[in-house]
Amino acid sequence: MTIDNERDQHWLRQAMTLAEQAAEQDEVPVGAVVVLNDEIIGQAYNSPISDCDPTAHAEILALRDAAKNIGNYRLIDATLYVTLEPCMMCAAAMVHARIKRLVFGAHDPKTGAVESCAHTFNSAFLNHKVIYQGGLMAAECGSILQQFFQAKRRKS
Repeated sequence: MTIDNERDQHWLRQAMTLAEQAAEQDEVPVGAVVVLNDEIIGQAYNSPISDCDPTAHAEILALRDAAKNIGNYRLIDATLYVTLEPCMMCAAAMVHARIKRLVFGAHDPKTGAVESCAHTFNSAFLNHKVIYQGGLMAAECGSILQQFFQAKRRKS
Protein backbone atom coordinates (compact mmCIF):
# COMPACT_ATOMS: atom_id res chain seq x y z
CA MET A 1 0.00 0.00 0.00
CA THR A 2 1.33 3.41 -0.97
CA ILE A 3 1.39 5.97 1.80
CA ASP A 4 0.44 9.48 0.73
CA ASN A 5 1.60 11.67 3.62
CA GLU A 6 0.15 14.84 2.10
CA ARG A 7 -3.32 13.30 1.83
CA ASP A 8 -2.98 11.67 5.25
CA GLN A 9 -2.02 15.01 6.77
CA HIS A 10 -5.07 16.62 5.17
CA TRP A 11 -7.43 14.12 6.81
CA LEU A 12 -5.57 14.22 10.12
CA ARG A 13 -6.01 18.01 10.15
CA GLN A 14 -9.77 17.40 9.86
CA ALA A 15 -9.54 15.16 12.92
CA MET A 16 -7.55 17.87 14.73
CA THR A 17 -10.36 20.36 14.09
CA LEU A 18 -12.75 17.90 15.74
CA ALA A 19 -10.35 17.47 18.66
CA GLU A 20 -10.42 21.23 19.19
CA GLN A 21 -14.23 21.08 19.25
CA ALA A 22 -14.00 18.41 21.96
CA ALA A 23 -11.79 20.72 24.04
CA GLU A 24 -14.37 23.49 23.69
CA GLN A 25 -16.89 21.05 25.23
CA ASP A 26 -14.44 20.30 28.07
CA GLU A 27 -13.90 16.77 26.72
CA VAL A 28 -10.46 15.23 26.28
CA PRO A 29 -9.54 16.57 22.83
CA VAL A 30 -9.47 13.60 20.49
CA GLY A 31 -10.98 13.75 17.02
CA ALA A 32 -11.50 11.07 14.38
CA VAL A 33 -12.62 10.87 10.77
CA VAL A 34 -13.37 7.84 8.63
CA VAL A 35 -12.49 8.28 4.96
CA LEU A 36 -13.58 6.14 2.02
CA ASN A 37 -12.86 6.96 -1.62
CA ASP A 38 -11.34 10.29 -0.60
CA GLU A 39 -14.51 11.39 1.21
CA ILE A 40 -15.37 11.65 4.90
CA ILE A 41 -18.09 9.11 5.69
CA GLY A 42 -17.91 9.43 9.48
CA GLN A 43 -16.55 11.87 12.00
CA ALA A 44 -16.68 12.56 15.71
CA TYR A 45 -14.86 13.80 18.76
CA ASN A 46 -14.62 12.45 22.28
CA SER A 47 -17.80 12.92 24.31
CA PRO A 48 -17.97 10.39 27.17
CA ILE A 49 -18.63 13.15 29.72
CA SER A 50 -21.40 14.96 27.87
CA ASP A 51 -22.96 11.70 26.61
CA CYS A 52 -22.56 9.92 29.99
CA ASP A 53 -21.17 7.04 27.95
CA PRO A 54 -17.82 5.38 28.67
CA THR A 55 -17.69 4.10 25.08
CA ALA A 56 -18.13 7.56 23.50
CA HIS A 57 -14.54 7.77 22.29
CA ALA A 58 -13.96 9.66 19.04
CA GLU A 59 -13.08 6.48 17.15
CA ILE A 60 -16.19 4.57 18.26
CA LEU A 61 -18.49 7.47 17.43
CA ALA A 62 -16.82 8.03 14.05
CA LEU A 63 -17.17 4.31 13.21
CA ARG A 64 -20.86 4.43 14.17
CA ASP A 65 -21.38 7.54 12.05
CA ALA A 66 -19.63 5.96 9.06
CA ALA A 67 -21.55 2.70 9.32
CA LYS A 68 -24.84 4.57 9.51
CA ASN A 69 -23.92 6.77 6.55
CA ILE A 70 -23.03 3.89 4.23
CA GLY A 71 -25.65 1.49 5.60
CA ASN A 72 -23.16 -1.22 6.54
CA TYR A 73 -21.27 -1.96 9.74
CA ARG A 74 -18.39 -3.31 7.68
CA LEU A 75 -16.19 -0.39 6.66
CA ILE A 76 -14.07 -2.31 4.18
CA ASP A 77 -11.44 -0.19 2.39
CA ALA A 78 -11.97 2.76 4.78
CA THR A 79 -9.20 4.57 6.65
CA LEU A 80 -9.67 5.94 10.14
CA TYR A 81 -7.67 9.04 11.08
CA VAL A 82 -7.44 9.89 14.77
CA THR A 83 -5.37 12.40 16.70
CA LEU A 84 -4.35 10.00 19.50
CA GLU A 85 -3.30 6.37 19.47
CA PRO A 86 -6.42 4.27 20.07
CA CYS A 87 -7.12 2.36 23.26
CA MET A 88 -7.86 -1.36 23.31
CA MET A 89 -11.64 -0.86 23.00
CA CYS A 90 -11.27 1.34 19.93
CA ALA A 91 -8.65 -0.93 18.32
CA ALA A 92 -10.97 -3.92 18.74
CA ALA A 93 -13.87 -1.96 17.22
CA MET A 94 -11.72 -1.21 14.17
CA VAL A 95 -11.07 -4.92 13.70
CA HIS A 96 -14.79 -5.70 13.96
CA ALA A 97 -15.60 -2.90 11.49
CA ARG A 98 -12.96 -4.24 9.08
CA ILE A 99 -11.22 -0.88 8.81
CA LYS A 100 -8.49 -1.27 6.22
CA ARG A 101 -6.10 1.32 7.62
CA LEU A 102 -5.52 3.44 10.71
CA VAL A 103 -3.46 6.63 10.79
CA PHE A 104 -2.95 8.25 14.18
CA GLY A 105 -1.09 11.28 15.45
CA ALA A 106 0.24 11.28 19.01
CA HIS A 107 1.26 8.10 20.79
CA ASP A 108 -0.47 7.35 24.09
CA PRO A 109 2.12 5.94 26.51
CA LYS A 110 -0.55 5.18 29.15
CA THR A 111 -3.27 3.36 27.21
CA GLY A 112 -2.22 3.17 23.55
CA ALA A 113 -3.11 -0.27 22.24
CA VAL A 114 -1.52 -0.12 18.78
CA GLU A 115 2.17 0.55 19.48
CA SER A 116 2.69 1.95 23.00
CA CYS A 117 1.25 -0.43 25.61
CA ALA A 118 -0.17 -3.24 23.50
CA HIS A 119 0.13 -4.35 19.91
CA THR A 120 -3.49 -5.29 19.41
CA PHE A 121 -3.39 -5.43 15.61
CA ASN A 122 -0.50 -7.91 15.71
CA SER A 123 -2.49 -10.49 17.69
CA ALA A 124 -2.42 -13.85 15.88
CA PHE A 125 -6.00 -14.73 16.83
CA LEU A 126 -7.58 -11.79 14.98
CA ASN A 127 -9.56 -12.59 11.84
CA HIS A 128 -8.78 -9.20 10.27
CA LYS A 129 -5.57 -7.22 10.08
CA VAL A 130 -5.59 -3.43 10.20
CA ILE A 131 -2.71 -1.66 8.49
CA TYR A 132 -1.51 1.20 10.65
CA GLN A 133 0.78 4.20 10.71
CA GLY A 134 1.43 6.00 13.97
CA GLY A 135 3.11 9.26 14.83
CA LEU A 136 1.99 11.32 11.84
CA MET A 137 1.86 14.97 12.91
CA ALA A 138 2.47 13.71 16.46
CA ALA A 139 3.72 17.07 17.77
CA GLU A 140 0.70 18.97 16.49
CA CYS A 141 -1.78 16.39 17.76
CA GLY A 142 0.01 16.10 21.08
CA SER A 143 0.04 19.87 21.48
CA ILE A 144 -3.77 19.99 21.48
CA LEU A 145 -3.80 17.51 24.37
CA GLN A 146 -0.99 19.27 26.26
CA GLN A 147 -2.68 22.66 26.03
CA PHE A 148 -5.98 21.17 27.21
CA PHE A 149 -4.46 19.52 30.29
CA GLN A 150 -2.30 22.55 31.11
CA ALA A 151 -5.44 24.71 31.12
CA LYS A 152 -7.19 22.14 33.33
CA ARG A 153 -4.32 22.23 35.85
CA ARG A 154 -4.37 26.03 35.93
CA LYS A 155 -8.09 25.99 36.79
CA SER A 156 -7.67 23.62 39.72
